[in-house]
Amino acid sequence: MKPWKRKGDKVFGELDKQEAAVLRGLVSQIDDMLKARIEETPQDELAELTGIRTGPTTSPDDPVLSRLLPDFHRLDDDNPSKAELDSAAVLRSIHEPTLLDLKTGVAGVVLDTCPMFGGGVRLSLEQADAWLSALNDVRLALGTAIDISDDMPDELPDDDPRSPHLAVYHWLTWVQESLVQALSAE
Repeated sequence: MKPWKRKGDKVFGELDKQEAAVLRGLVSQIDDMLKARIEETPQDELAELTGIRTGPTTSPDDPVLSRLLPDFHRLDDDNPSKAELDSAAVLRSIHEPTLLDLKTGVAGVVLDTCPMFGGGVRLSLEQADAWLSALNDVRLALGTAIDISDDMPDELPDDDPRSPHLAVYHWLTWVQESLVQALSAE
């Protein structure tokens, strides 16, 4: 991929066939995980009566999904009080449905605008912002899955099973950085 370019209120990029397949595949996986979380939402009679959507009260068990849907209230790790536990559950229940909508929405924008077999990408500024959010979600998920840390080297030995995934992580970082620079231009 060449660096993103901005011309007025449009942003242009180009992905080769493999890049498009990798990006679409990763975004689709994240989208599927998020939609599965939506399906797990318990039925709530009060929500049905009032039209106010609610979500789960507990964070996801999956570490990747938990990273994408963090707690809205940080608990005292040593000794959380019942009030803290209750407030964390209520905040999650109230805000997670909106967060899921936003995350599946940006994934949808990428899947709608990323050419299936590679080629040119033309984005409005709003679509480019959606791409930034979706790229961030993919990087967070991939970074969690391969246990990226501050002290991890830029390259891993070839026999480390995380090595190819780290290369994809670095590529996604570059794509995101290039898009930020293009949006900041002008």
